[in-house]
Amino acid sequence: MPGQETLPPQGQSQQPGREGPMHPQPRYEPRFPGSGRLEGKVAIVTGGDSGIGRAVSVLFAREGAKVVIVYLEENEDAKATAEAVRREGSECLTMAGDVGDESFCQKVAEETVRRFGRLDVLVNNAAEQHPKESLEEIGAAQLTRTFQTNIFGYFFLTKAAMPHLGEGGAIVNTTSVTAYRGSSHLLDYASTKGAIVAFTRSLAQNLAEKKIRVNAVAPGPIWTPLIPSTFPPDRVKQFGADVPLKRPGQPNEVASCHLFLACDDSSYMTGQVLHPNGGEIVGG
Repeated sequence: MPGQETLPPQGQSQQPGREGPMHPQPRYEPRFPGSGRLEGKVAIVTGGDSGIGRAVSVLFAREGAKVVIVYLEENEDAKATAEAVRREGSECLTMAGDVGDESFCQKVAEETVRRFGRLDVLVNNAAEQHPKESLEEIGAAQLTRTFQTNIFGYFFLTKAAMPHLGEGGAIVNTTSVTAYRGSSHLLDYASTKGAIVAFTRSLAQNLAEKKIRVNAVAPGPIWTPLIPSTFPPDRVKQFGADVPLKRPGQPNEVASCHLFLACDDSSYMTGQVLHPNGGEIVGG
């Protein structure tokens, strides 16, 4: 609905964005009591400091998992998420670094197992985006940086996790609705999200014999720090107005998809993508 305002206009000058200054605050708290669906499991969540990653981390903790939160440099957001995980009665490890660095990803996997003795679930979720109005505006540095974080990081951390994931393990990748419908102003970002879909489907086939499931979640417009840190205030105020539900989604409306794919509720699903996107029809 053109012109409909869904949020107060706001912006942030720093990327990655911070959750603290956002108003209203994104809703990350789990909406239902836990039922032990990840009891005794250990999960890594990249981009776990804020947004969808925060909601996933806290929900996993409520369901019994110990959580490793991987983030770039947003220390205050990561601290707040870790405290929320611990309030759920779980244990939490935070690790700051660049998932586009393969040696850091190796360190994350090794430290997870050293600290908790196992690894059961990997959630590849970290991402960055840099809107540009035309292809000519996207330089080699931006293109490389976006792919380094959004798809190379998924490859690197999955590769590092593989020696530690056993039968029954689960990998959940965060892609995007832009992988299916495209985005005229996020050409490089949407391209990485399409690559994540192909990576998910291919890896699912590759790991089927090992009984490790690989699935993905493709969110639509979700109220996370990526939004005020990458779009101007006049676009932020109409964010999510163009989907059938006419509003942006909240992180805790997406995290339940990650939980479903991470636990045995989805034991007969691999290579699949869930679409919490406010009613936009994708894939025919």
